This record gives sequence, structure tokens and C-alpha cells, in this order.
Amino acid sequence: MSAALPRPFLNLAWSNLAAQSAEQLSLAAVPLVAVLALGAGPGEIGFLAAIQTLPFLLVSMPMGLLADRMSRRRLMVCSEALRAVSLLVLLAMVLASTLSIGWLAVLGFLGAVGTVGFSVAAPALVPALVPRDALAAANGRLELARSAAFTAGPALAGALVAWAGASAAFVLAALLSVSAVGLLLKLTEAPRNAASQRHPLLDVRDGARFVWQHALLRPMLMTGAVFNISWFVLQAGYVPYAVRVLGLGAQAVGFTLAMYGAGMVTGALLTSRVVARMPFGRAIQVGPAVAVVAAATMAATLIVPNASLAALSFFLFGAGPMVWVITTTTLRQSVTDAAMLGRVSAVFLTINAGARPVGAALGGAVGAVWGEPACLLLALAGFVLQAGIIFSSRIAGLRHLPVAAG
Repeated sequence: MSAALPRPFLNLAWSNLAAQSAEQLSLAAVPLVAVLALGAGPGEIGFLAAIQTLPFLLVSMPMGLLADRMSRRRLMVCSEALRAVSLLVLLAMVLASTLSIGWLAVLGFLGAVGTVGFSVAAPALVPALVPRDALAAANGRLELARSAAFTAGPALAGALVAWAGASAAFVLAALLSVSAVGLLLKLTEAPRNAASQRHPLLDVRDGARFVWQHALLRPMLMTGAVFNISWFVLQAGYVPYAVRVLGLGAQAVGFTLAMYGAGMVTGALLTSRVVARMPFGRAIQVGPAVAVVAAATMAATLIVPNASLAALSFFLFGAGPMVWVITTTTLRQSVTDAAMLGRVSAVFLTINAGARPVGAALGGAVGAVWGEPACLLLALAGFVLQAGIIFSSRIAGLRHLPVAAG
């Protein structure tokens, strides 16, 4: 795949791999350090997790606006540099034995701000680096890197903390983040038109209005929101369900969860073949359809309590929706004017991030009142709904990638 993609994109792809790996390493190492070194309990871990997700709600839209008003390469450099600085300060505090839960929260928040900036600017930059007919391949390359980092990061962080202490995990994460900055500095970006002089809120409004009024983007946005709510309903109930109902131990639960990452990698590798062998609209529908099969497989464990079924469910949840991510990103890049890509990406990121705590809270409430099996059934209903949204939309009749906007 890489031979067909231009060198500037390859610099972006390798920087993306380094940045994603740094993020996943730090996300996995922070709670380990909090528990092992600071004696944190569930309350503190939940607090840290909430703080690290907060930037996706607070700064996605401002970052999208910046991505449309300044050099996207420069925004990515600044964002990744912020993450690198947060990791270096974290490393220094670990070595000096001055780390606290408060500092973990502050530095985690700053690192997540960097993640948001990188995540908004990268898909907005891709169409300027690759030909239109290579968008799907380019997006697949980026998502494969994310999948690999998601799969390997937690295991690597755990091994480093166990074998060499917390500092080793943060050293590697910081080195990866700094290398991502260096690769981005090698990337050349074509000059764009002068930045808009309108009030920022007007530009943000235009981006949100464009998404909502677009016949292809609106159902994608709604599908993504319902998917994320359903996914986090399932997540809220799965671990206690696996232990109490399926009778799985910690190792078996970990194995079933790990199959999600394996599915993500498989989906990223197969997407190019899926796109080549069916109409583009059908390729987009693969993800929501597979999510329904995955949810039904998990619900089947209520009748046949089997760890293999749970593992298969998570594998399908990783594989199918990864096809969705790559194909919908490609469609979004194709139908959106280059000057608005940052804001449009930010709209999707904000809605998806906002749906997650809703799903987690809903799953927690349902599980507390009716038990974990009810979470599985509610999640299944949600996945059926998200598939219905996309199958009833105009995307169903889309045979080819639409002509690029403007």
C-alpha cells in the first residue's frame, strides 16, 4: 500500500503511528502508576479517566476552527509537542517522586488536548497530500496504525511498568511523541487561502449546519452517536457480567477484551478489499451490519454462556466498525470543501465523544436496576437502531465515491 502513496503522506503516516503509540502507552501507564505508586482506588481512576476524555468535548470545535484557519501541519506539530511536554514533565515528576493524582489529572488533560488537535487536523490534511482515488487507502493506513497502537499499547505499558518501573513506560511514550513531532516537521503542506476573518462562532455554526443539512453526513453523524451510546452501554455491563454470569476469571476477561484490538487490525487490513468489491454505499453499511451481528452474538451468551462467543463478539465489534471508520472518513473528505474539513471533523469528534458518557451512564443505571443482562439487550436494540438509520439513508444507493466538493 505504501508504494502507491506519496512521500509527504508517508511522513504523516509514520508520525501518526508514533503519536498513537505514545497516546496508548500513556493512557495505559497512568492508571497503573496511580494504583501501584499512589494507592489510587476506583474513584481516583474514574476521575482520571473523566479528565482525560473532557478535552474531546471542550476543545474539539475550537481545534476544528483552528484547523481551518491555520496550517494543519503547524497545528499538528503544536498539538503533538504539547503531548510530548506533558509526558516529559510526567516523567520528571516520577523520577523526582513528586507525582500526585492532581498532577496526573492536569498532565493527562494537557496530553488529551494534544490528542484532540492531532485527531482533528490529520483527516483534514490527508486530502491535500494524496489523490482522491487514494483516500481510502490513506485512511486505511492511518487507522491500521491506530489499531496496532490500541492493541499493543496496553500490553507493552503493563510489561514496562512491571519489568522496569513507571519511568520506562513514560520514557518510551515521550520518545515516540518527540519522534512524531520530528516527522511532522519534515512534512510539506501546500499553501491554502487566507484565513477567514469572520467571527469564530459563525464559522463553527456553518460547519455544524453543513453536517446537519447534508443528506450523506447527517445519517453518518446520527449512526455514530447511536453506535457510541450502545457501545458504552455494553461496556458498562460487560466485565461484571463476564465475571458473575459467564464465570470468567481476570485472564479470560482480558482475553475477550483483547479480541477487540485484533478485530480492529483485521478490519483495517480488509477495508481496501471491501471497498474494491462492492458499491461504496454498501461498504459503508458493512460496519453497522457487523455491529448488529456482534451484539447478537454477545446476547447469545445469555442462552449459551460461553467465553468463545464473547470473544467472537468483541472481534466483530473491532473488525466491522473499523471498516465504517475508514469508509465514512473517506466519504466525509470527499463531500466537504477543503476549507471546512477541520470543523466538519470536529463536529463528528464532539458528537461521538459526547455520546460516550451518555452510554456509560445509561448502562450503569440499567445494570444497577435490572442487572447486567439488561445492558446486553439494550445495547443490541441500540445497534439495530444505528443500522436502521444508515440502511434507510441515501447512502444505501451510493455506488461510487461522490465528486469532491467545491
